[in-house]
Amino acid sequence: MTNKIFKSIFATSLITAAVCLMLMISILHSYFFSQIKMEIASEAAFVAAGVERSGIDYFENFDFTAHSRITWIDADGKVIYDTAHDASNMENHADREEFKEALKNGAGESERYSKTLAQKTMYYALRLNDGTVIRVSSERYTTLVLLLDMVRPIVFILVVILFLSMIMSNMMAKMIVKPINDIDLENPDIDKSYEEISPLLQKIKKQNKTIANQMKNLKEKQNEFNTITENMCEGFLLIDKKTELLSYNSAALKILNADSCGVEVNKSVYYINRSENFRLAVEKALKGKSNEKKIVLNGKVYNILANPVFTENESGREVHGAVLVILDITERELREEMRHEFTSNVSHELKTPLTSIYGISEMLMSGMVKQEDVGRFAGDIHAESGRMITLINDIIKLSQLDEESSIADQREPVDLYDSAAEVVERLTSTAQKRGISLALEGEHAIINGVPAMISEIIYNLCDNAVKYNRDNGRVTVTIVNDAKHPKLIVEDTGIGIPAEHLDRVFERFYRVDKSHSRKIGGTGLGLSIVKHSVMYHNGKINLESKPDVGTKVTIIF
Repeated sequence: MTNKIFKSIFATSLITAAVCLMLMISILHSYFFSQIKMEIASEAAFVAAGVERSGIDYFENFDFTAHSRITWIDADGKVIYDTAHDASNMENHADREEFKEALKNGAGESERYSKTLAQKTMYYALRLNDGTVIRVSSERYTTLVLLLDMVRPIVFILVVILFLSMIMSNMMAKMIVKPINDIDLENPDIDKSYEEISPLLQKIKKQNKTIANQMKNLKEKQNEFNTITENMCEGFLLIDKKTELLSYNSAALKILNADSCGVEVNKSVYYINRSENFRLAVEKALKGKSNEKKIVLNGKVYNILANPVFTENESGREVHGAVLVILDITERELREEMRHEFTSNVSHELKTPLTSIYGISEMLMSGMVKQEDVGRFAGDIHAESGRMITLINDIIKLSQLDEESSIADQREPVDLYDSAAEVVERLTSTAQKRGISLALEGEHAIINGVPAMISEIIYNLCDNAVKYNRDNGRVTVTIVNDAKHPKLIVEDTGIGIPAEHLDRVFERFYRVDKSHSRKIGGTGLGLSIVKHSVMYHNGKINLESKPDVGTKVTIIF
């Protein structure tokens, strides 16, 4: 802008100076020309007076060097006398314009231009009383010649004007632009600026307010968006159609094992993860197709939900990018696997007694069973059906424990020692058949719980301790009255559990030794019920066991 203003002012100054110079030369030339005319007229009058008084003798004492050329012409145009040439050799002047005008009007004047000499000659003629004419002429250079003669001073003047114009133009351009450059566009002061740009500043001020409000809203929305995404457990990635990362949250980086310091926006999302399913999810989304893909990272299963982002334009909908949401579905996958395993185990557990009952009933219907064996077969049917009922009851209990909302919360003070004493009494006759001693030690400890569930916990632990014990072995139940965390300890001298099975014994239908478990009975759900019941009471289970030494189970309430 400064450069344009400088050029404009400089050009204007030069043009103005040149025009003024030409006008001054023209005015001065006209002025001097009129002065010369007056001088010639005065000189002609002076010479005419002298000639009339003295005749031709006037010219004898006349100083011709100080005057212009003088010519004395008679009435018929013949030259009588001329100060510059011999009159006898001069041509007749009857046709000269100034001569004819002088004869007619008493005075005449004219100008004639000489191309050869580039000069202009001015003539002034006066008619004398005797009819003759005195003519005075003066030669003057033309304006062009004068200008050529003045080239040096004119060039000097133009150079000075050029130099001064440059300096003044530069100063004026800076002076004009400085107030504009000093304007604070964030907070323009209309009173201190040029009046001409006040409307512009008012628009800028108004626009600043609009932009400030828009930026504030955008920042608030950005903060809300960041707060939401950063507090998401799910990973969030936003990419453009070139796979370049536009936005992300820390959960996504944590899931994908990406270093937050090395991740930058405007880089390809493939820098974070290059697994096949991840790439397929991105590629399909950028082709306009919503899709889901599973990836496994660090032993966990994640589901990638990839959805395209469309924009509307003249040609229709166009994919502008994609949104990727990464969900941790490890627990869901485990539950699904457990459900399939549970269904399979339930089917297997129910199939055996049902097959046995079906076979026996078919034999009874066909009359293949002797009368004396009917009672034995009926007992088998009763035992197998009882086993089925027990299995179904355990499944119902587990189902209720899985859905805590279906359990009526009937918590009340429960004495662990009394509940244990009742269980020991119930199992004493069963234990004595194998010579196993059941002992209860410790002291009374009160907890807030569901009596039936507490009794179920103690019974299942003690029942397993008896079933998987050696003949003539020992089972000890100990109650520890800790003011903060009462404990129930069931310890036996049984067959023990190998270390590789300790983490799985609480799973449903899991059996360490399936052949031994079949012989002693049981549904395989007892310890699973114990686990869920303890979790319902916010307790913890600690299991210690060594093969051929025994097992110790500690419940901390």
